[in-house]
Amino acid sequence: MDSQFINLELLANDFRQQNGLNLTEAIRIKSLLQKLNILTVYLPLSNDFSGMAVKLVSNENTKRFLLINCNHTIGRQHFTICHELYHLYYQIDFKSEKSNAGTFNKSGNPEEYKADIFASFLLLPTNGVLQLIPEKERVKNKITLKTILAIEHYYSCSRNALLNRLYNMKLIDRGKIDENNKDIIKNATLYGYNTDLYQPGNEGMIIGDYGSLARELFDLGIISESSYFTLLEDIGIDLSQLDHLNTNEQVC
Repeated sequence: MDSQFINLELLANDFRQQNGLNLTEAIRIKSLLQKLNILTVYLPLSNDFSGMAVKLVSNENTKRFLLINCNHTIGRQHFTICHELYHLYYQIDFKSEKSNAGTFNKSGNPEEYKADIFASFLLLPTNGVLQLIPEKERVKNKITLKTILAIEHYYSCSRNALLNRLYNMKLIDRGKIDENNKDIIKNATLYGYNTDLYQPGNEGMIIGDYGSLARELFDLGIISESSYFTLLEDIGIDLSQLDHLNTNEQVC
């Protein structure tokens, strides 16, 4: 493993420890985003746009924002989020970046490549992955589909992310990647797994203090009442229901 990989694994391990995660457990992605107070919005985007990160730094604080492509599978969304965490927390002088996470393109943007490697280590920690592989399968090209399914469902990752991780751990070669990168949903079903991980999802979901920020802007007089209501509608709040609740509200 070269020095860049070592440094990125150390960063990923440090990030885990700073956020109360050990070096083997799976990350509850949405809970982590909530804890970090990263405003995250899931919207349908073009296929080559996996996500976007924005970092705004002021004298008082730092605001972080994520836009995630809900047209991608849940597993790929999780990888994209881990990829964007590299940009938000470790890339020097970062402000914003549109990404196509998971390409592992060495010849492209070097920060994008580093973000992919960081995401691999963060989402799929070395010791955790090894613990889920039976000892007899910890040699090159001996890992079974049964074990691959167990790992990707434990860590809620995409098949592509896991196969690249196993390749970089020298547990499989390119031929094994090709062999296990087809009939994914069919095989998961045959092994009794739920297939939500391989489907798009989360459209319109917002994580973070979007509603609270909107209310704060309204209370401070920065935005009008109509703008405030528009922001609430943008996150799926039915304003007619508010009127209904007020009409039926009782004092107890």
